[in-house]
Amino acid sequence: MFLMIPTISVSATKPLSPLSLGKYRIAACPRPLPCGRFAAQVSIASGTGSASTDRVMRFVDDFPTFDAAVRYAVAQGVDWVNNAQRARGAQPYPHAALSPHQPICI
Repeated sequence: MFLMIPTISVSATKPLSPLSLGKYRIAACPRPLPCGRFAAQVSIASGTGSASTDRVMRFVDDFPTFDAAVRYAVAQGVDWVNNAQRARGAQPYPHAALSPHQPICI
């Protein structure tokens, strides 16, 4: 009988730093699932003190690695911020677009 032990990337043990885009702070918050995969979550915060807001989005898809969940969550956060910029009539952040294979340094 063999027991499968899920592996966790080295980055899973390091705290993640938020990515700042203008007034927004984007932080990936992946969480391990019982099956050994990872769920992606992202926090998008803005403002300070009593005028601060924090949106947390959880996604249905699961990912084989911690890093894949982080990449997906950050990409979704960047898309949300760029859509919010467009809705306000402001220019989106052009260099904030992430490709699926672009590394994210957090």
